[in-house]
Amino acid sequence: MKNYTLTLFFAMLTCAFTFAQDLTSPKGGGVLDITSIIPGDGYSDITFEGQISGYGTVYVAFKVASINSSKNSGTLDGQGRTILENGTLLSTPLKGTWKRTGAMVKFYFTDAVNNGAMNFVMWDVNLLEKKAAVKYFELQTAEN
Repeated sequence: MKNYTLTLFFAMLTCAFTFAQDLTSPKGGGVLDITSIIPGDGYSDITFEGQISGYGTVYVAFKVASINSSKNSGTLDGQGRTILENGTLLSTPLKGTWKRTGAMVKFYFTDAVNNGAMNFVMWDVNLLEKKAAVKYFELQTAEN
């Protein structure tokens, strides 16, 4: 039994290090401007535009829906687009969650870019300044 427990421990430890993601060093990021906020019944449509390292000028649209009466957390669903310097169009669906404290909102989501790249993305959105500080962590590299 002791042998079995020790083997199980090392197997779990190996899996944890093999499949763990390093969230201490982002692959890239940037700052986006909020270009519009359109309120709806229980949601808002928010659009962003700006420079993200590795992707150039990006355009993002989110539907941000609240899940509680205080409207301080919820889900987000959106799309992102960019055209690289060489003319390649990249696009991705965006699905995630958000949490608001005052005028600051944290977005957490994953993307699946049409070039094969996958990223875990975190945004710090300042609604009063109409800015979003973005950082992303590469989960899968592009296939090209």
